[in-house]
Amino acid sequence: MTSVRPAPAPDAAPARRPGPVRFLWLLVVVGLLVALMGASVAIGSRDVGWSEILAALGGSAETMGEAAVTKRIPRTVLAVVVGAALGLSGAVMQGVTRNPLADPGVLGINMGASLAVVAGIAWFGLFSATAIVWTAIVGAAVAAVFVYAVGSLGRGGATPLKLALAGAATSAALTSFITAIALPRGDIVENVVSWEIGGVGGATFTGIGTVAPFLLVGLAVSLVSARSLNSLALGDELAAGLGERVALARGVAALGSVLLCGAATAVAGPIGFVGLVVPHLCRLLVGVDHRWLLPFSAIVGACLLTGADVLGRIVARPTELDVGILTALIGAPFFIAIVRRQKVREL
Repeated sequence: MTSVRPAPAPDAAPARRPGPVRFLWLLVVVGLLVALMGASVAIGSRDVGWSEILAALGGSAETMGEAAVTKRIPRTVLAVVVGAALGLSGAVMQGVTRNPLADPGVLGINMGASLAVVAGIAWFGLFSATAIVWTAIVGAAVAAVFVYAVGSLGRGGATPLKLALAGAATSAALTSFITAIALPRGDIVENVVSWEIGGVGGATFTGIGTVAPFLLVGLAVSLVSARSLNSLALGDELAAGLGERVALARGVAALGSVLLCGAATAVAGPIGFVGLVVPHLCRLLVGVDHRWLLPFSAIVGACLLTGADVLGRIVARPTELDVGILTALIGAPFFIAIVRRQKVREL
């Protein structure tokens, strides 16, 4: 008589890492983030010393170095916030779709948010920061639903390849629409082109404060969904058998991801590939348990974007490269490597 092995619990992932190993990696990535934040404040077209940094933190802006630090602090905070939002959004999106290619940029969600913002500014005169954030979130949600619907057509449902192709086609179409809207408007075209590259220059605490509530809600919703994403990783039927309300769990997690992506795009432009690269790296460090993967993706995403911003100031001195360019240079080869893996069908 054969015995039936019980199904593994949602948290019993094959790539589970021991607790001490995870805690060690947590200390490493937090330390790296602190170091990168320090470098972001100190490095630029004009390097500054610790005395000037401390004076600027105390409210002084008398010297050129102190003034430079005063401008770099909100820029650093924005890089951390946007990087964390995009890294976490990508991890949630990959968990929701069980698709290793899922990413706000790859699936066209960033471009949906961008088109909504550009159309709102050009056609409806939306210049309120709060209105722009809401518009970006709605555009991101519409694009996400559209790409998933198109990728689900035909036999086999929403496979990684079909979703990636649907996202690429949607991104190309939306980019063309953005160009068509912006080009006739000479009063906004220069700002739109600059914003479309994606960057954190010119950050202010006022702008960060505008998107902070949306990011905090997205963060909370995403982290609360961690256990549900562990269940969904086992497959819809098994997750339902374990008592999970699959459609509700997927919808709530997707909402958190869209909030994060839309708000980040509104404040920094459509920065791609952070949400693709970061979750894969974090799985190597802490395994596939979303209770650890999601917060790690946020921290490592903040590290990646902050580091890219610092690198962009170094490689093109005295000018700068926007972080959107550098993340594309990092992420595009990574994307190709994932696509070339023959057996990758789902997480």
